[in-house]
Amino acid sequence: MNRVYVCSCFGITEQQVKKHAEDGACTPRQVASACKAGTDCGSCVRRIQAILGRGECPRRELADRGGSALSALNEAA
Repeated sequence: MNRVYVCSCFGITEQQVKKHAEDGACTPRQVASACKAGTDCGSCVRRIQAILGRGECPRRELADRGGSALSALNEAA
């Protein structure tokens, strides 16, 4: 299996970052919360940003409109 490491400090692969994105991580900070990638030396943060891109993300779209994810969750409940 060919593994492309994004974060050498914590051994996080590109595939793992993509999985966290599929699970809802829209920003490097959210990826960091999920797996610590980007929290040590920080050299992988730009790569994580590139992997995340500007694809569709409900939380990001809500933030762009000035809303918050928490208020949207409260409305949905």
